Amino acid sequence: MSIYRCNSCGFIAEVVPIDGSATHCGRCAKPVTVYGTVFFIERILQRYAESLREVKKLKDTLANFDQQSGSDGEPRSTATKDNSPEAAALDHTFLPTEEQHFPLHLWFKSRQFDVRFQYDNVDLSGYFDEAANQIVEHEHLLADVIGKIGWSYRKNHSGINIDLNKMAQKDVGAITKICRSWYDGALLSKYFYQKNEKVLRLGLQTATPARLFFTGGWLEWFALSTVLKLQDTFQKTPISVARGAKVQFPNEDLFELDVVALFEKQLFVIECKSGEFRSEINRLSRLQKRLGLDGRFFVICSPQLDEAQAKSMTAMYGISFVNLQMLAPHIQRTLAAG
Repeated sequence: MSIYRCNSCGFIAEVVPIDGSATHCGRCAKPVTVYGTVFFIERILQRYAESLREVKKLKDTLANFDQQSGSDGEPRSTATKDNSPEAAALDHTFLPTEEQHFPLHLWFKSRQFDVRFQYDNVDLSGYFDEAANQIVEHEHLLADVIGKIGWSYRKNHSGINIDLNKMAQKDVGAITKICRSWYDGALLSKYFYQKNEKVLRLGLQTATPARLFFTGGWLEWFALSTVLKLQDTFQKTPISVARGAKVQFPNEDLFELDVVALFEKQLFVIECKSGEFRSEINRLSRLQKRLGLDGRFFVICSPQLDEAQAKSMTAMYGISFVNLQMLAPHIQRTLAAG
């Protein structure tokens, strides 16, 4: 099969004519040129990479100008880079767009797979990615809290009480600070800490996004955040990402992929398993083969695994098992190895 994109109306379609021939747009009937699918994708990715480099160059130029002069034209005495979450979110405003997802669309289309994206699934303007990174950063402190919140959601409870009496004061301070930030960010509906009794009372948010986050979605946000942080390492490699992509195979089987990331031409699929997943290994292995991916690029991320377990299961099943700490190094090593 070959592919064309109409310059008049932007319509994209696959056609039978060979590469280099002419046909007419299926939407507006204007003449169009047909290209081989692989050639078309390569050209799109090349332009995408060039555009990202141009954007980075413009940002660097503006940053240098901002360092040298203020809004009133007077020189600045000092300048520091804003590494706040708010500044990072501004850099990612292009993520929930059709253009950002388009290279992924072409990758699946070239393999005769239909794919649907919900662009808002990678919108970093909310609080989910920050909260996910808090959970991972303080994994040893928050594992019990996250477990109880998830259990309470599954039992349709409206809130939980957490006894902190047996914890060190330093850990109590860290947990209450994080839970307070979740309340401030509207992930929780209520927050109250009874200092004398050392009991933390949390009200569960009934909104579906919060429920999904605490029942496993936080791991998807962490995986997405991990992939995006690798952009600093692979600046010359264009990255297209999606969360919750729905892929339909030619026989109409439908699968939802937790996180997908296209590094130039190489696709990574990251399946996030916050709970028990061993009964799903066979299904996941079949999915990896149907996608045509080398096992190195099909990753099962689970916080329940230690490093020895992850390496053992990788050797046994031919797909990649990692825990939270192993995810970024695995992607880096795999991309570097080619």
